Amino acid sequence: MRRSTLAALVCTSFVSLSPFVSSHALAADGSNQQQNTVQYADKAVTTQHRIKVNGDTIKYSATAGNMLINDDKNHPSASVFYVAYTKEAKDGQQRPVTFIFNGGPGSSSLWLHMGSFGPKRIQTTNAAPTPTAPYTLLDNQYTLLDTTDLVFVDAFDAGLTRGIAAPKQEGKKADEKENPAKKFFGVDQDADGFARFITRYVTVNKRWNSPKFLMGESYGTVRAPILANKLQDEGMAFNGVILVSSILNYGSRAPGLDREFVGLLPTFAAVAFYHNKLPNKPTQLEPFLTDVRQFAEGEYAQALAKAQTLSEADENAIAEKLHQFTGLSVEYLKHANLRVGQGQFRKELLREEENTLGRYDGRFTSIDKDAIGETPDTDASDTAPSPAFVASFNDYLTTDLNYQADEPYRVFSLDAFQNWDWSHKVPHGWKSRSPFVVDDLGNAMRTNPYLQVFSANGYYDLATPFHATEYDLAHMQLPKDRQQNLEMGYYPSGHMIYLNPEALAPLHKDLEAFYHKTLSAK
Repeated sequence: MRRSTLAALVCTSFVSLSPFVSSHALAADGSNQQQNTVQYADKAVTTQHRIKVNGDTIKYSATAGNMLINDDKNHPSASVFYVAYTKEAKDGQQRPVTFIFNGGPGSSSLWLHMGSFGPKRIQTTNAAPTPTAPYTLLDNQYTLLDTTDLVFVDAFDAGLTRGIAAPKQEGKKADEKENPAKKFFGVDQDADGFARFITRYVTVNKRWNSPKFLMGESYGTVRAPILANKLQDEGMAFNGVILVSSILNYGSRAPGLDREFVGLLPTFAAVAFYHNKLPNKPTQLEPFLTDVRQFAEGEYAQALAKAQTLSEADENAIAEKLHQFTGLSVEYLKHANLRVGQGQFRKELLREEENTLGRYDGRFTSIDKDAIGETPDTDASDTAPSPAFVASFNDYLTTDLNYQADEPYRVFSLDAFQNWDWSHKVPHGWKSRSPFVVDDLGNAMRTNPYLQVFSANGYYDLATPFHATEYDLAHMQLPKDRQQNLEMGYYPSGHMIYLNPEALAPLHKDLEAFYHKTLSAK
């Protein structure tokens, strides 16, 4: 069946995106003699497709390829892999273009590419493991291709994006063991590389006058605000930024701070609601969560601030309310000093059933080798869909996009994650030891009155809880007239919102409305 849906492929071409060719001419001793020349060039494969969405046929081009970016010395520094889906514009129109990336840091764009808004979507089982191969690739009825062109970009050292070693300098030996992508392993270094790619893509494809959007998921929501602010300073203003499952302030998780627990509480309540673990389960989720938010920011936050000076009577009262909101026992909550981490919650809520919860999506459950540990052994919401995504994309890349890679597609770069520089220079000049990009996004929105931001959140996401995002976005110091440029969306799913078709449908509807509003706001 999947082959029949892709049978509309009508032509394939191998193309060079531009005459951009860079070469290193270096002798064996590192001198600049014209020997042992290494050449790098843009390359891509373009295929033609069609898809029927809501009864209408959309014809589109898919371009899978690598594009070079240069460093400040005009030497090639990386070959960036991307897949672009474009539709022919009507006469006199400039189609929007959206740059889309996942997080990690060190993740490829596989997940958003094949799960959310591309023209193809992998069929997975909702809130449970997906059966083994063969897998099914569907025409995606929730694609955004009818609204915007889509460019999925792999991060450095992930997917098929690779770093390029700098030319050897005379008298210096190159470290052959060093990963040439290492120069991008950091908050600001990564953003700089992405900025260079976006600028070059826009230039090569003549998209400077197109409406432009950024969409990032997870750590991609760290990258997107930095990019919006950085590229705006360089003369490229964006129309919109879409944040999917956000983490905007890593500092809130520092030891000794209580914001992490306040931010997690409404998500604990939502997950307990889903698994029917609340002592007095309400009939509807959202009105209940409003009460939890108020308690979290009020009595609970005040109790945590008192720490060991909290009276026994007040501790008992807070523990009882936490029990009502989370389903955890009063005794367990008191033993935890009223502070329960996401890993502890995932292990404790269904302990009697000897099940654990997923971190990315609390609807998923798994079984550990024993039921006595403090935290789970695995994350069911990660292991359940991953094989389907990895196998289906590798097949799709070679058979349908006709892209033949010289090496395996790297889903995740452990090297990048383990060697990441987490420091970040914020717009006002000071350097934080951990990413805090609230200032970046706030500065971009204050400077550009037309910049619109949409934040999409899963109720059951324990990795990037929605209330923590609410708190961070409320601290951008926006004037009243700019606050209306920020919109929040909530969905009955987890970190990868699109894994639940019942969530993907309203998310698609909300984003189509967001694009329409943004493109009309002039």
